[in-house]
Amino acid sequence: MTVLVTGAAGFIGMHVSRVLLERGETVLGIDNLNDYYDPALKAARLALLEPYENFRFVKVDISDKDAFFDALQQADGVDRTVHLAAQAGVRYSLIDPYAYVQTNIMGQLNILEFARHREGFRHLVYASSSSVYGGNTKLPFSTDDRVDNPVSLYAATKKADELMGHAYAHLYDIPMTGLRFFTVYGPWGRPDMSVYIFSEKMMKGEPIPVFNHGDMKRDFTFIDDIVNGVVRALDSPPEAADGQAPQRVYNIGNNKPEPLLDMIAALEQALGVKARIDYQPMQPGDVRATYADIEATRRDLGFEPTTSLREGLEQWAAWYRAYKGQNS
Repeated sequence: MTVLVTGAAGFIGMHVSRVLLERGETVLGIDNLNDYYDPALKAARLALLEPYENFRFVKVDISDKDAFFDALQQADGVDRTVHLAAQAGVRYSLIDPYAYVQTNIMGQLNILEFARHREGFRHLVYASSSSVYGGNTKLPFSTDDRVDNPVSLYAATKKADELMGHAYAHLYDIPMTGLRFFTVYGPWGRPDMSVYIFSEKMMKGEPIPVFNHGDMKRDFTFIDDIVNGVVRALDSPPEAADGQAPQRVYNIGNNKPEPLLDMIAALEQALGVKARIDYQPMQPGDVRATYADIEATRRDLGFEPTTSLREGLEQWAAWYRAYKGQNS
């Protein structure tokens, strides 16, 4: 059988696809290869997957209903989906809000409809975000907490995805798992993420923007730990029980909030470059701290993050230098 991976040329999507391919799964990857950030990075990620005989790629926009369903007419054998395609980034949602509704909500609906009409469909795993916790102040963030105080449109669309997923699980008995990712970083990461932005500026000798005057904490989670959580979730479809729909939501995080200034210090050591810091006020849509409660994820999925921030940043720095050297 085949796993459909959306956003296969993306940061998490490429890594998930590669792990699935390595264990012998057949993977159908889709991506629209848009220019939200440099498409060359997406093409380079895709080039890592193309040599696998059990991989097939289709370029298509998940939010374009007709194109999406036309492209998947020949998607024989798809019985599971890992839905990672999305318009990411909190700050960009202040610039182009329409892109978030189009991709994150319409795209989610198309994926749900695909699962609904797929005979023998077994499980849909989709990406949510720690951003859904919004204005919550209780730490750590638990999936039992209310999440009805979003502070960005991005967060609102991700919460909408969870609600839509629950509705389809309830109505059509589709096993559904939403994963709230916490500040993912590592090799092949996105250029709009802080680790990438800081590395670029530090290597050029430019000041790095540090918001809320440095009073920030993030539950930085290394890509290998994220992928481990995704695959464990994929292999553990939820069942309906006690009147509940077969749908679950889990936090996938490192379970350790790190002060932003500590991350910068570790990045300085990994890159061998001193940072020049430009302290700035809090940005609209941002939050001071994130911290994942992963007790349910441990209990149900056997998930346990293993990569320290220092170890992860060392791997990031090695990849970054190599990638920039090849493309200089």
